[in-house]
Amino acid sequence: MLKNNIKFIFAFMAVILSFTACKDDAPTETPNQLVKEFDHSVISRWNDVFLEAERYASGYRPGPAPRALGLIGLATYQACLQGMPDHKSLENLYPGMHLPNPNVNTNYYWPAVVNSIHGYLLGKFFANIPTDKFAIIAATQAQLNSEFLSVADATRINLSNDYGTALAESIWEWSKGDAYGHNAYLDPFKDYSWQANYDGDGDWKPNIPGPGKPMFPNWGKVRTFAISEDDKLCPPPLPYSTSVNSALYAQALEVYAQSGTTQTYEGKWIGEFWSDDLLNLTFSPGPRWTAIASQVYRNEDADLETAIFANAKVGMALNDAAVACWHSKYYYNVERPESYIQRVIDPSYEPPLNNPLTGDTGFTPPFPAYPSGHSTMGAAAAEALSSVFGYNYAMTDRCHLGRTEFIGTPRTFGSFYEMAEENAWSRVPLGVHFRMDSEQGVNLGIRCGRKVNDLPW
Repeated sequence: MLKNNIKFIFAFMAVILSFTACKDDAPTETPNQLVKEFDHSVISRWNDVFLEAERYASGYRPGPAPRALGLIGLATYQACLQGMPDHKSLENLYPGMHLPNPNVNTNYYWPAVVNSIHGYLLGKFFANIPTDKFAIIAATQAQLNSEFLSVADATRINLSNDYGTALAESIWEWSKGDAYGHNAYLDPFKDYSWQANYDGDGDWKPNIPGPGKPMFPNWGKVRTFAISEDDKLCPPPLPYSTSVNSALYAQALEVYAQSGTTQTYEGKWIGEFWSDDLLNLTFSPGPRWTAIASQVYRNEDADLETAIFANAKVGMALNDAAVACWHSKYYYNVERPESYIQRVIDPSYEPPLNNPLTGDTGFTPPFPAYPSGHSTMGAAAAEALSSVFGYNYAMTDRCHLGRTEFIGTPRTFGSFYEMAEENAWSRVPLGVHFRMDSEQGVNLGIRCGRKVNDLPW
């Protein structure tokens, strides 16, 4: 009997150990994860897709692309708040915005939420880009979704996708309420007569090559995220004068010297490095700062929360800077340096901005000069990035590494503000802006960026 009892005891212990082992090996439910537990990669990859799509998006530069970045950034930030307990909703700041609430009992897979928002909104914003570029959007969303399914439960991924898509739909509906901004790329000229606003020398008139009319005359009325109507106007430009002793003549002479036959290699490099003016060649000047942000995320191996926060700030700052800048442009209606120089200094002058894709030479952007859009948007983005990564963040900008159509050799900077200052100055050796356009653009952009930083994040 003792022998039988021992056998029973060993058999019972084997069953218990087997049960324990099975319990230890069984899959367990992942506890609710915070956004910062994931890396930045889903944001960085979608930034790359945005930049590729926008490069070929006719009518998106200079205003609609920053607007899209602002809306996508805000949508992503709002969607992920349940996993970012240190951040607050901004929804109540924007009349008419009604976003779906997350299920507090759902363990969202945050990269999937981000993925679904970007896939939906990029598909809406870039509906008219070339078919092969548009296909990249759906392919990226599907590829990322497949990657997520390999590491997370399908039900969790599907719930995350559904929530992200629902929130993106709400943002798109809110976008439709912006009469001046929504789908503005379809008509960049909007029944504006430059002749009716031309009072003589000093006012803007078309430069050739170009469309013969100015782009986005109503962009100053587009909805903003942080700035008020009073924030849109920069100080008046220098008074018009052809006197050789005038400040305006001196600035025109500076453009002529910096961009003409005496231009240095450094001036040519800086002008081309920051240009981003030409459709199909590069992304545009505002989104350039999203490319810079993605470099920082990769340099710092940033977490997803940091990337979401920075993307939202940069996008919203770019939007507000573009709106303020275009309000001031059409309020002051200042001519481009090319017009002044040809009339007053040298009738044979051409700015050195050439299009290698079309063969056009001496190109000047088709809208008034003052202030500079590059300068305004760059300074706003620099302020936004500095608030996240520091005001002395040094980096090398490799945005155009490997380009052969222009000088895209990387340049190194000690801060985002140093980048913004060089970006602003670059418009002088490119021959498309006076110094005053660039300097006041920087000042306006800083104010816009600080307004975005001051939101109750």
